[in-house]
Order: sequence, then C-alpha cells, then structure tokens
Amino acid sequence: MEIFIILLLIILSFSLAIFFGPPYLPIFNNRLAQIIELGQLKPGDRLIDLGCGDGRLLRYAAKRGIQVIGYEINPILFFICWLTTRRYSQNVTLIFGNFWQKDFVEAEVVYVFLLPRLMTKLAKKLDDYSYKPVKLISFSFIIPNRKIIKKMNNLFLYLF
Repeated sequence: MEIFIILLLIILSFSLAIFFGPPYLPIFNNRLAQIIELGQLKPGDRLIDLGCGDGRLLRYAAKRGIQVIGYEINPILFFICWLTTRRYSQNVTLIFGNFWQKDFVEAEVVYVFLLPRLMTKLAKKLDDYSYKPVKLISFSFIIPNRKIIKKMNNLFLYLF
C-alpha cells in the first residue's frame, strides 16, 4: 500500500505540470552553452529558468558566475534541483511554485521550454515586465506574431 501511495504521488507531481506547461524533459547538454551564448550572458548577469526541472541550466550558468533563478512547480524536481544546486547557492535562487502566479525578479534573460498554447500568455507577462528590457530564449516553440531576433538550432531569441 505504501508503494502505491508513493507511486501515486510521483505520478501526480509530474502530471501537475501538464496543466501549467510541458511535462518534464531534461535540457540537452549541448544546448546549455548555446543558451548562454544566445543570451550573451556574462558573470554577474541574471538568468531566469521557468520550469528549471533538475537544475542543469542553473548549475551550468552558476559555474560561470551567472546569477540564476529557477522556478519549479513539481515538488520532486524542485527537491532534486535543490540537492544538485546547493554547492552553487551563492549564485542560485530556487522558487517553488507556479511562475504564472509569481512576479519575476529582475533579469537579463528568461529561458523557457513551454507549450505553444502558453507562449502568447508568456509574451503578455513579459510585455508587462516592469524592470527593463529582457531577452527571452525559447526552446522549440515560437511566439506567434512576434519577431525572432536570432535563432540558434531550436532556440529562439526575443526581446521584450
């Protein structure tokens, strides 16, 4: 019975993301450097990862002196991310919860892997971003009726 409950909790935590965005898909390691390059991020800059999953991008960027903020709604992935980014805690901030209901902290770049049906909603949220111009890097999915500034493989750069 205990195993059934544990399995049910795991399934529910991974299913939760389907309502707010895509299911968990680890970022390809060869994309990590491309994200940093496309965003022209340098040490001291800030990067927001919406749906940071296991924290691969956070670790990669933090090792390079970039301040990273990761949002994650899945409690299991949040815990894994917390465990794997602890040694970079001076450069990593984790926020548990639904990023749609959270204000973004100031950052130079926002990275997202989000389903097409939610890209327009994200664009509106970023249009209302009140800090300063921000770059959005999207993996695989475009924002309809929005100009792509630069493309690198399946990564799309937008300016807000």
